[in-house]
Amino acid sequence: MRPGAQPNMQQIMKQAQKMQEQVAQAQAELAAAELTGTAGGGLVTVVVTGLGEFKSVKIDAKVVDPEDVETLEDLVLAAIHNAAEAQRELAESKMGPATGGFSLPGF
Repeated sequence: MRPGAQPNMQQIMKQAQKMQEQVAQAQAELAAAELTGTAGGGLVTVVVTGLGEFKSVKIDAKVVDPEDVETLEDLVLAAIHNAAEAQRELAESKMGPATGGFSLPGF
């Protein structure tokens, strides 16, 4: 664009529509993705979607000790954090290119 020239509204609208389509595609990919977080060498496993919806928690019987509930709690929390970090990284990788680096609320 020349200095002082007005932006072409039609071109801006096309770019906005393209960005909207890319965001919708990225959101669909995130919704379909499932990520796994683990702790304790796989004794606790948490599955989360790319949109951050937790789907399941699996706990190996070897880690269940009525005398040591705190360790189990720590392992579950660590697996949740691990899954949430994987989800955040995936969301950034999918949404970043679609939004051209703009931050969208909730992503």
